[in-house]
Amino acid sequence: MFKFIYFFMIVVAGTAGELCVSRAMKQVGEVHDFRPAEIVKVIGRALRVKWMWIGIGMMTLAFFSLLAVLSIEKVSFVVPVTALSYVAGALGGRFFLGERISPSRWTGIALVCIGVTLVFLGKG
Repeated sequence: MFKFIYFFMIVVAGTAGELCVSRAMKQVGEVHDFRPAEIVKVIGRALRVKWMWIGIGMMTLAFFSLLAVLSIEKVSFVVPVTALSYVAGALGGRFFLGERISPSRWTGIALVCIGVTLVFLGKG
């Protein structure tokens, strides 16, 4: 039962973290100058955005869930199953960030789902 909670946390918290960090960086703005002093300024601006901190927290939760599930399952099972984050990422991008997802991307995401299903059914 715990491993399903861990998988859920990896996919949902990890993807939510990535979406929050993306939203934060959209607020901060595009990086144009890659000199060290300018990078430090961008990091400083990013750390003042609440979405960045929410994202870091969510990604931390996902990371520790990954460590937990890797202690009880084979990596050849864990990595493909966590690919469901591609589905969550597309849905989050669409509904949380308002991104447009092309039909070819949805097709690719469907293929990932089929692959995850095959890995899950072949577990043994």
